[in-house]
Amino acid sequence: MAGALCLSAANQGAAVAWIVPTYKNARPVWRFCERLVGHLDGVVQINRTERLIEFPSGGWLGVYSADNDVAVRGEAFDLVVVDEAARISPDTYGDVILPTLADRDGRCLLISTPKGLNWFHSEFVAAQGDGVDRAAWQAPSRDNPMPTIRRAAELARDRVAERTYLQEWEARFVAGGQVFRKVREAARLRPLERGLPGRRYVWGLDWGQIDDFTVASILDPVTAEQVHVDRFNKIDYLLQAARIRILAERFPPLLMIAERNNVGAPVIEILERYNLPLWAWTATNASKHDAVVALSLALDRSEVVLLDDPVQTGELLAYEAEKLPGGLLRYGAPEGMHDDTVVALMLAWLGACSADAGRLQARDFRVVA
Repeated sequence: MAGALCLSAANQGAAVAWIVPTYKNARPVWRFCERLVGHLDGVVQINRTERLIEFPSGGWLGVYSADNDVAVRGEAFDLVVVDEAARISPDTYGDVILPTLADRDGRCLLISTPKGLNWFHSEFVAAQGDGVDRAAWQAPSRDNPMPTIRRAAELARDRVAERTYLQEWEARFVAGGQVFRKVREAARLRPLERGLPGRRYVWGLDWGQIDDFTVASILDPVTAEQVHVDRFNKIDYLLQAARIRILAERFPPLLMIAERNNVGAPVIEILERYNLPLWAWTATNASKHDAVVALSLALDRSEVVLLDDPVQTGELLAYEAEKLPGGLLRYGAPEGMHDDTVVALMLAWLGACSADAGRLQARDFRVVA
């Protein structure tokens, strides 16, 4: 399908890129393209060194590898197909591939076998909820029209691990050490633009600056409903603090729990000048574990209702636990992904529990300030 789309578009004058994870992955893709146009040698120009095919219409198809994304930078495409997209870096997708579509208002097709709940899963979830600019499809190998592949899928069921079968043959997104359950059931609210009259809210604040995001997650402690999420990056501390202050006018805080680690300290110092009810929280393995457990229990018990936010849903579903040699668990996002909305939500829930001690028993969590 990808090959037919790429060659057809290039034949009609489009600039097309077919991108694969590594140089070795490009070999079967190039052989496929060369086989289909080989009989047109002389009519189309085939550059085997550059893996480039040029058509009389002026269109062309280039085969690239994501492990050498320098070759893609600066190009402008009408169509990009990313093959085995889940295996490439999210930075290559976001920082390199997407900008190449801007000049020509191009299209991007991501095709892949899933790989856990990484950035490809987040894109899939977002596309399912879009319905305007994006769309997503999913099909298991047992539905393939080729009988040999259907037969192979049947044989694999008894020969590989269940997780492998679900991912590789059923095309399902399977979590590794998934931490949070009932996420989709909880994510059903629309955000408020302003708080209710007379109501005060609990906030969770997780800080970022360049690659990571600053996130403000706001909960109503009376209803245990998340009412608003603000997410931004690439701005300095003063502007971050100013945005938080303006948002606080719309959602008056009862309590704001802000992560103190790393970039958090200078922003907290600025916010303290505004006389906001701040609680500086230090993340350690122990305190993070307690915050994770508290939110996980709340979701399991259906005690908290969340916004239907695709970024937050994707981060919650992808959030994983890794067992350390000493037996402790380390929590975080998979490589190349963010967990900023997760941390902010965990802190907001701790604030909600503090605002209403009856919501959870004291033994369920321990806050380390």
